[in-house]
Amino acid sequence: MNYKTCLGIELGSTRIKAVAIDANHIPVSSGDYTWKSSYENGVWTYDLAEVWKGLKTAVSGVENRENIAAMGVSAMMHGYLAFDKDWNLLVPFRTWQNTITGPAAAELTEAFNFNVPQRWSIAHLYQAVLNGEEHVGKIAHITTLAGYVHYMLTGVNAIGIGEASGMFPIDSEKNCYDEKMLATFNELPAVKRQPWKLIDILPGVLMAGESAGTLTESGAAMLDNLLTPGIPFAPAEGDAGTGMTATNAVAPRTGNVSAGTSIFSMVVLEHALEKVYEEIDLVTTPTGKAVAMVHCNNCTNDSNAWVSVLKETANLFGAEPSTGDVYTKLYQKALEGDADCGGVLVCNYMAGEGVTHMDAGRPMVVRKPDSKFTLANFFRATLYSTMSTLKIGMDILAEEKVAIDSLTGHGGLFKTPVVGQKFMAAACNAPVTCMETAGEGGPYGMALLAAYMLNKAEGESLEAYLNAHVFANAKGTTLAPEQIDVDGFNTYIAQYKNLLKVEKTAVDVL
Repeated sequence: MNYKTCLGIELGSTRIKAVAIDANHIPVSSGDYTWKSSYENGVWTYDLAEVWKGLKTAVSGVENRENIAAMGVSAMMHGYLAFDKDWNLLVPFRTWQNTITGPAAAELTEAFNFNVPQRWSIAHLYQAVLNGEEHVGKIAHITTLAGYVHYMLTGVNAIGIGEASGMFPIDSEKNCYDEKMLATFNELPAVKRQPWKLIDILPGVLMAGESAGTLTESGAAMLDNLLTPGIPFAPAEGDAGTGMTATNAVAPRTGNVSAGTSIFSMVVLEHALEKVYEEIDLVTTPTGKAVAMVHCNNCTNDSNAWVSVLKETANLFGAEPSTGDVYTKLYQKALEGDADCGGVLVCNYMAGEGVTHMDAGRPMVVRKPDSKFTLANFFRATLYSTMSTLKIGMDILAEEKVAIDSLTGHGGLFKTPVVGQKFMAAACNAPVTCMETAGEGGPYGMALLAAYMLNKAEGESLEAYLNAHVFANAKGTTLAPEQIDVDGFNTYIAQYKNLLKVEKTAVDVL
């Protein structure tokens, strides 16, 4: 290997993190910054000024920054960042959490015969067009959060193909935006009146391994010169693509589950799905292979809130357990619960949920008088709720006979050994592997993509590079589903689907 370290940066929903890896692709240094979205004027958003504060904090935690030989930026996918010709932000950032583009998403899905979820950038753009929003006529660029940061640091207005696939449908044979769908969009009556053509305002599309520019002097200044100008950049990717890379799930018949604030699964397809499903997104790997994605807005936010409340309860008795210990004890306690949670039901919807067609969320715990309401059953139900909506989508893939040889878990839900992994295996009825780097997730995957760009042999695929140089001796554990857990989760999910009728009523009346 011909480099010292590679740096991966990811702007996630709750943390901005920077991870440096050495010549053996091992994380050696990291820094992070905690942030959260705000709900302003009916829109989930982040302040772009905090993006730069967070980036500087995260990067400052990385040691030996003068030794960085390549880097890349990743971020939460989708959403809507619209700029004028001088890159002035036209409206506040609209994140993937928003469920405010229903009419646009439905119309585009029908026009394209291709599922366009509400959180995709094209749905946000078209909804703004349909709304007649004043800024639309001034648009010169739309991009994602990763695309914005990459442009500001390098001057290159282009993103990786996996990230691009969350903006607009991709043609995986040509590795570009789907030209027929571009033409269809431009011919929509409300769009024809606009002063722009879609292809002119979208970022360019790059493949993993391609050069995506270098850190400019102005870009380094944005980071208070914590990094040296001239560092080569890999194409900016979304958290889905970096998650696939971090878990070696970029080849057909492999998949991964990323579980944190949101939860999503990515399964690399051998062949196209037979039908269009609103619950299934079709995106790509960082090398353009077709991927079935089940994306759910809600995962650990509600369980995090319960951990906080239960920690507060312990404090009443003079106990001062660390937050990490509270998580570990409660997760382990959940293993003692009944496989079907004893009739205790939890809906974890803090926000709307596209898979189950909810425009808002109302977290709730529901039980019947004869339910076995114990701490173990309650917290097991709380953890089941983090993956129940995902299971609804994964069951569709099972009905489509989509083959999955391996499923790898990463993200906060899997940090406590065994627990999340065991429950996920039951939910998906498939073996789930967790590697030692499971908690690193996206920024680690972005660092690997930077290393691939820098070190790949001529013609060496990303899959081959990862297998030969990164994961050949990777340490991890694999748990196969146990039938009692599979049956218990199936019982729970049948009740959970009925609970969603209650959830809909709660959204309507509360």
